[in-house]
Amino acid sequence: MSRDKQPRKKRFHLPRSKAGKILFNIVVTALVGFLYFYFTLPALNLQCGDFYSFIGILCIVYVICAFLTSGGTRDSGVVYTDVRDQIREYFRFIKKQCLPVGLLFLLLVAVGLVGQLTSLTIFRAGDYRDLLTVENGEFTEDISQISFDKIPTLDRASAEYLGDRQMGTLSDMVSQFEYSADSTQINYQGRPVRVAPIAYADLIKWITNRGEGLPAYVLVDMVTQEATVVRLEEGMKYSFSEPLNRNIERHLRFQYPTFMFDTPQFEIDENGDPWWIAPRVVKIIGLFGGTDIQGAVLCNAITGESTYYDIADIPQWVDNVFTPALIMEQYDYHGTFINGFFNSIFGQRGVTVTTEGYNYIALNDDVYVYTGVTSANADQSNLGFLLSNQRTKETRFYDAPGATEYAAMASAEGEVQDLGYIATFPLLLNIAGEPTYFIPLKDATNLVKSYAMVNVAQYQLVTVGSSVSQCEQSYIRLLSDQGITETEELPQTEASGTIAEIRSAVLDGNTTYFFRLEGETVFYAVSAADNEIAVILSVGDQVTIEHEVDQTASDILDGYSITGYQRNGGAPADNDMGTQTEPDAVTGETDGSAADLAE
Repeated sequence: MSRDKQPRKKRFHLPRSKAGKILFNIVVTALVGFLYFYFTLPALNLQCGDFYSFIGILCIVYVICAFLTSGGTRDSGVVYTDVRDQIREYFRFIKKQCLPVGLLFLLLVAVGLVGQLTSLTIFRAGDYRDLLTVENGEFTEDISQISFDKIPTLDRASAEYLGDRQMGTLSDMVSQFEYSADSTQINYQGRPVRVAPIAYADLIKWITNRGEGLPAYVLVDMVTQEATVVRLEEGMKYSFSEPLNRNIERHLRFQYPTFMFDTPQFEIDENGDPWWIAPRVVKIIGLFGGTDIQGAVLCNAITGESTYYDIADIPQWVDNVFTPALIMEQYDYHGTFINGFFNSIFGQRGVTVTTEGYNYIALNDDVYVYTGVTSANADQSNLGFLLSNQRTKETRFYDAPGATEYAAMASAEGEVQDLGYIATFPLLLNIAGEPTYFIPLKDATNLVKSYAMVNVAQYQLVTVGSSVSQCEQSYIRLLSDQGITETEELPQTEASGTIAEIRSAVLDGNTTYFFRLEGETVFYAVSAADNEIAVILSVGDQVTIEHEVDQTASDILDGYSITGYQRNGGAPADNDMGTQTEPDAVTGETDGSAADLAE
């Protein structure tokens, strides 16, 4: 019985002709190269280390394909038992079949080695020192006292916590989008804020929403601690949450294949339009040394349109071009090689480095990076500090010997150790002409609860307050009491009138009373611990309250003392209630200025 012959399946056969083999090798190498380039995005630039990896992989893939298509060393008919002979035969094969590829690989290795040698700090210490030009500044002249509505009261972690929490209140977004936790601090319309784009919640949400793009970004006011989700008329099509061509890094790479970029930063212009700022990185010492920024590409997050600007031409609203990490790296080179390479190792005369952390300060509508400067031994004291403009890299050193930021943080935490508050990294301020660390104190949930000010020169001088203004005035009084500064008039004023409304709340273990006077809309907050007279006041009483200057248009102002009051229908009391005496140790009574509170 005969069987029907089954048709043989067609098998894939490698090309037999030499030209066909070469073409096949090139196609496979190009395919692998495209996939590698698409996902790793190396700059096609001899100064980019990833470029050498990219070309090296292409060479290796081509050689492997050539082995597979030609049969490798099997064509010689010789069987090798010695590994060294086998390796020599492989090299003979490459010389015969892949000579151009082998030469290209060796050329890249040679260029890389020469580039590394010409970039070594031992040969180019002076060039590394001059990466950053540092001028000496006068603290009291260059850094004016910042008004309360310009002082950031949040660190990055707290701002992002508030932004994420605000996203949770939006029912129409929370199921589709999430907070990206990739915020940038900028000056927006004269105020320090953090902005961050939202992101697709997952791959499925990206598929269903990519047509409209990301509909909003999150803005957190660093002063008022108010988080807002700003909705856009047209969604952002380009972001880090895009997995394919509209990923912002891939989009920029395809537009500028030879540019080396630092991580793009999200910003908004003065009209609230979203942008990506991508600093262009260059190497200016040898082939691989001396990282610097030559310019930046500004990419519209909605349309994807991009424009390159040199450093001098970057629009003034842009705040993030030179990153803190780059500025600190360049200063470390400057401070380390100030007296030559060998001095940086032996003797270390005059060698300085930056401290570990940094923060931001807003000056003249620009964002400046602040970091301390200490000796090469990294001891517990600072020699001074740096301020560097993130847009122009203008950098100044201020001579202000004193405690390190972390020593000041520990000192501030010691003042509130019973509450368990955590100190954030300090912000350097000019308070009454004194360099002062301003330190927000937050609880375990990342919410700021109070504020501390620590003198840089004498970090044992610390004050803590429930508001920035209260903390500042206590600090100024402390400086005056210690003889560091002369007594000056504090920024405060008085309000007098009839109490129309009283409310109370327990804040940080102390009862605070909130008084609203007739004809006014603001409340004056007075702590019962500091002003016992607040306990007996009633609606209708006449009072005079010394309070902070209203610089933030707040609905609640801190009252520092009740300087006078009159009972409803009664006689005026002593008008110096802010200077009450302690109770007598025997009778338990106070003097006449606080007769109504005598025991």
